[in-house]
Amino acid sequence: MDTQNTNTNHSALLPPELNIVPASPGHIHLMGICGTGMASLAGILKQRGCLVTGSDENVYPPMSHFLEDLSIPVMKGYGPANLTPVPDLVIVGNVITRKNPEAIELSRLKIPYISMPQALRQFAMKGKRSIVISGTHGKTTTSTIVSWVLEQAGMDPGFMIGGIPNNFHRSFKLGDGPYFVIEGDEYDTAFFDKGPKFLHYAPWATILTSIEFDHADIFRDLDHVIATFRRLIDLVPQDGLLIANGDDPIVIAESKRAKCPVITYGLTEGAHWRAVDISIQKGLTGLKILKQEKEYISLLTPLYGQYNISNLLPVVVLSEHLKIEPSVLSRAFESFRGVKRRQEVIGEKGGILVLDDFAHHPTAVEKTIQAVKERFDDRRLMAIFEPRSNSSRRNIFQERYSASFDLSDIVLIPEPPMMEKIPLHERFSSRKLVKDLTQRGLKAFYCPDTTHLLHEILAQVRRGDVILIMSNGSFDNLHNRLLERL
Repeated sequence: MDTQNTNTNHSALLPPELNIVPASPGHIHLMGICGTGMASLAGILKQRGCLVTGSDENVYPPMSHFLEDLSIPVMKGYGPANLTPVPDLVIVGNVITRKNPEAIELSRLKIPYISMPQALRQFAMKGKRSIVISGTHGKTTTSTIVSWVLEQAGMDPGFMIGGIPNNFHRSFKLGDGPYFVIEGDEYDTAFFDKGPKFLHYAPWATILTSIEFDHADIFRDLDHVIATFRRLIDLVPQDGLLIANGDDPIVIAESKRAKCPVITYGLTEGAHWRAVDISIQKGLTGLKILKQEKEYISLLTPLYGQYNISNLLPVVVLSEHLKIEPSVLSRAFESFRGVKRRQEVIGEKGGILVLDDFAHHPTAVEKTIQAVKERFDDRRLMAIFEPRSNSSRRNIFQERYSASFDLSDIVLIPEPPMMEKIPLHERFSSRKLVKDLTQRGLKAFYCPDTTHLLHEILAQVRRGDVILIMSNGSFDNLHNRLLERL
């Protein structure tokens, strides 16, 4: 068993020396199963032949449908009854607190337990070389492209993605090949292990896309975030590889500490690899990749926007390192179909296109809007943003958000959900954001809830518009409700 429980507090559970995890558990229960990572792990365990059950208080699509398709039963809400019959092992998601009634029962019954990253390393990554995709932005798309390229190259990769890739129709795969692709999340592991998840993944190759301040609920400031990523860089062995975003000055500065080779990529001069001649060609993005300023390959991809081109570039670097033929790379990029909830087309009615995206950090919101506007430059763009993440519900990014919507034609912002969980002096204000956007010359509207939001969308929308809906949650099923009304 991997016992990397540093900086832990097990007062509510068994101490580490008594927490003996069975090597081949028959019944495994996952607490917080509807998180994207936990649901994927549940699928991996099911594929390994385990009896898998789970519990969660937030059971909604797409993960609820995903688990239903895998025939994995999910108990709604947490409680002692969910641990009957008693499982052989419990995997505790990082949404679980030590005061959770199910965690208290877990302690009383003295059931063996581990965190999600520990479970991944034990049941999915053992014996494989880990390709860790990390950074504040772009992890899911980049991880998916890496997995698809390896699949097309016949390498049968294992992977776990924080979303559902449209090429695979599921977010996980065990694979018999030598590589396992994993998103390296800097968020904490569990209430009994406050270290970042990526410390458990023993990276052989790491792609580092960006370093910005995020997760204001667990990080004090940018320096705290940087210190965390330093620990990841230090883990990459001498015979490994760090692929670093040359357009991010913090990434470049921190990559100098690596003991392994470092290869840079970017959209500006100075990187080892870069993209040039980017253009839209019959609905596809065409681009040329340069290696040390010499042409390496020309590619076509359905993805669009500089944000996504930056996600593609490190995959080219990794592919060459793994000796994947350029023809395979070309075929994989052109056939890549993206990830659910990443600029995903939900539907089109009456000439109105509805897109869904997971963007919530102000940089991600800005870059997503920029990408959509580049792709649909002849259409009016309506941007709808739900401040839902732990950081976006805090006023830490209040001013930053006001500059994220400049390329939109209309902006609608609802009242954030779950504000009672945020201290009064730390709360984000949707009303203030709308006021700030209006002062910047944008047509912006505040809506107290999703019912008023839906009415305002219908009042403002017109034929030919593109509606971009951004949230890291279900957004009260706004996408489908909107399509029904259009």
